[in-house]
Amino acid sequence: MATDGGSSVFVSPCAFSPKSHQYLALSTQDGSLRVWDTQSNTLYQEYVPSAHLSATCTCLAWGPCRTFKDGPQRKKRKSEVAQHGGQLDLLALGTAAGTVLLYSTVKGQLHSKLDGGHDSKVNCVRWHPENNCLYSCSDDSRIVEWDLQTGKVKCKWKADKCAVSCLCLSPDGKMLLSAGQTIKMWDLETKEVYRRFTGHATAVSTLCFISMRPPTHDMEGLYFLSGAAHDRLLSVWQVRSDGKDKNAVLSFTLTDEPIYVDLAMSQSKDEAVKLAVVCKDGQMHLCEHVLNGHCKKPLSPSCSVQVASPGSVGDGVPRPVPILAAALTMDKQALLLAYGSGLQPVIERTTLNAGETHVCLVRDIQASLTLRTETTFTKVKTPTVKADAKLLVPGLPGHSAPIKSTPVEMKRKPGSDTKEMSIEERLSVIDLSPAEGRKGVHKGGLPLQTDSFAVLLVQGLESSDSNILNKVFQTKKEVLIKKTVARLPIPAVLPLVQELSKRMQGHPYSGVLMVRWLKAVFTFHASYLSTLPSLVSHLGVLYHMIESRVKMFHKLSRLHGKLYLLITQIAATDKSQSVAELDQTAKLVYEEDSSEDEAEGSGDEMLAEEEDSDHWEEEEIKEVTERSKKKEGDGEEHSDEEMNIENKLNGDSDLEPDNESEEE
Repeated sequence: MATDGGSSVFVSPCAFSPKSHQYLALSTQDGSLRVWDTQSNTLYQEYVPSAHLSATCTCLAWGPCRTFKDGPQRKKRKSEVAQHGGQLDLLALGTAAGTVLLYSTVKGQLHSKLDGGHDSKVNCVRWHPENNCLYSCSDDSRIVEWDLQTGKVKCKWKADKCAVSCLCLSPDGKMLLSAGQTIKMWDLETKEVYRRFTGHATAVSTLCFISMRPPTHDMEGLYFLSGAAHDRLLSVWQVRSDGKDKNAVLSFTLTDEPIYVDLAMSQSKDEAVKLAVVCKDGQMHLCEHVLNGHCKKPLSPSCSVQVASPGSVGDGVPRPVPILAAALTMDKQALLLAYGSGLQPVIERTTLNAGETHVCLVRDIQASLTLRTETTFTKVKTPTVKADAKLLVPGLPGHSAPIKSTPVEMKRKPGSDTKEMSIEERLSVIDLSPAEGRKGVHKGGLPLQTDSFAVLLVQGLESSDSNILNKVFQTKKEVLIKKTVARLPIPAVLPLVQELSKRMQGHPYSGVLMVRWLKAVFTFHASYLSTLPSLVSHLGVLYHMIESRVKMFHKLSRLHGKLYLLITQIAATDKSQSVAELDQTAKLVYEEDSSEDEAEGSGDEMLAEEEDSDHWEEEEIKEVTERSKKKEGDGEEHSDEEMNIENKLNGDSDLEPDNESEEE
């Protein structure tokens, strides 16, 4: 029941084997499956799928202990039938590629592979308690019913508009719960919705029935619980015949979202149901309540368990150790805990006091971390030779002497005192200097290969080493960046995009370098990125960041222009005020020397000047004559006026023409 719940932090899927809790199946982050023996706390089996890096395990579930028919598998030998007998414990693994793997813990190998049902990541797998059927849900919003005898899809239907995150089968195997945006109860015979429930605001990560189906009524009094990502409440729902069951009847408060739930079902109405809930913060809570209807206030856990290490020798400060899974045993006060690292957990059976509400277990994990493999499964068989056995050498039948084979030449003479060279001496002999005239060798030494950059980039992304990533991302050569991105493996493309998006939010100078890498990634791996269903969520942060920066760019450019104009004006005024007085002294004096050659050479120029002067004189004469004519006209008029004035002064009057003639 472990799931990541849509969170960015990886939570290892794990589950205890049913009933006896003899084994603990745990999938690591690299996609490998490890089965641990809970009694001896040792590694029992380990299985690494062929596509464990590209198709990691997202969920797992133990199958019921029963006789299983192989169906389309090969016929068994008599020895195998006698060996495996009636019970065959299978383990179903859902992968990120949409396939379902069936692993046999008895054989120690892959039993079968179910594909062709989902197009996206498998979120949950559940076994039918009676029939040879398996149910799985995926991000493609579909539920698939698998027929394990044929290994093919028996039925497939769309359960929700969005991704279906969790499934759960009723104890009698007739009802199926699915959780997407809402929680739906399906009738497996008709594949129709029987009830709808409100659900949670986030993706549901836990679904399980907590009471048996009543024998008298149809579905009255059936309870189930649900938990969601980023939700610290574990809700309990009741199925009622009147249809008033859309909301939860009660809830349990937790310290963080639940990642693993184990329970002891109540067989009657008066019996309390017991829950062991492991939260994401590493704590385990025990809850106990009698299911008798609606409860308004959330219920608190009856006991909380936490594991801590004593700390180092120097400080002695205890450090918390996360609990991975917990199981309720037959003993009411005993618990089975798995805590520590997912690569090598520590499994312990502990007994709790009923009166304590908070228990802190101090354990030294470093002292108990020993990897011991009890049983190894391999196809290579090594014969066991007894001490009193007689070995037969190759030879002809009937002859005691074996046939002599050709002697093998010894590389080293027997009895020679030559000593074998150490690794340091061998490395010193190797000539690492580049050959002259070799193509691709630079003057400074060996050429820098682009595949080494790709290897460094993959190592830096897997280990989150900032030093390695800084060394790779600081390159500015376009050709080197393109070749590195082109040789990058497909599983490392999405982590590279996330790392580049994270670095784009930092210093602007780093953003200039990261843009080149993003351009190369989108150029070479656009087809792969377009197939990812979660591409919008991965590139959403990058898109919003670029959009916000583009919006601010116009305002910043306007402000930059205004500041530039203001600075240039201030600089111009300062420059005009700081200009000194002009120096009147001549910087250069030129004296012209007279010579006969210059005079002769300028003869033609003088003639041209004389011609120009003659024309100028003619024009001047014309202007003078026109002026003189104007002056004569004006002078005549002026002379008449002067004569009249003189006559008046002399006493002469104007005479009429008759009088003038008489006087004459």
